[in-house]
Amino acid sequence: MKYLEYTPFERINAFLDHLNLGERTIKGCIEAYSCKHTGTDKRLSLSLENEILDYVGNSPDVDSASPVEYLSSRSSRKMLIYLILTLYHMYPDYDFSAVKAHQFFTEETWDGFKQIFDSYMSDASKEWIEATEDGSLLETLYKALDEVINLAECEVYSYDPNSDADPFIEKGALWSYNFFFYNRKLKRVVSFRFSCLSNLVSDGFPADGYYEEDGEIFDDMDM
Repeated sequence: MKYLEYTPFERINAFLDHLNLGERTIKGCIEAYSCKHTGTDKRLSLSLENEILDYVGNSPDVDSASPVEYLSSRSSRKMLIYLILTLYHMYPDYDFSAVKAHQFFTEETWDGFKQIFDSYMSDASKEWIEATEDGSLLETLYKALDEVINLAECEVYSYDPNSDADPFIEKGALWSYNFFFYNRKLKRVVSFRFSCLSNLVSDGFPADGYYEEDGEIFDDMDM
């Protein structure tokens, strides 16, 4: 996997690098990767493939909706390995298990992504319009993604691991989302992660009980 620099993403990344909204901060990053293997990718790809095949071969589960059925497909394994290799390049110090990672990936649609983005990034979108006066943040994101990866030909996946398998989680995180856009023809993956951090926690206020009442967290948020 090779990191690809694209000008359309630079403006969005600069805006979402550290967007302070008072008691919370929005952070986001969008990156593109080529699926061509570089450096240690071939060895890691083979290791991931063997891990998946061992899991498939040792599992008695043959239900059509089971992970075994899905992972028996070579194209499905190839796609999963590309996504995991992308994670490795984003977080080189984290050890991702192919089988475990598969459990955390969910196939999505653009409309599903749009609904989540509109719900959680509404305040950031308002700040974008005030700062740029150049259309909405979602429209800008759509155009950038379409230019880089051709959304009409993309598969969209969310990555929602548990806390033990989440390299994205940060101190004071209220919520976080991780999406991957994969174009088989272009052999290209775009990752987009965005999160909200409590400035109260990062400023030294106690975090005890902060996650116990989700309703309290979002009472003052524009959802």
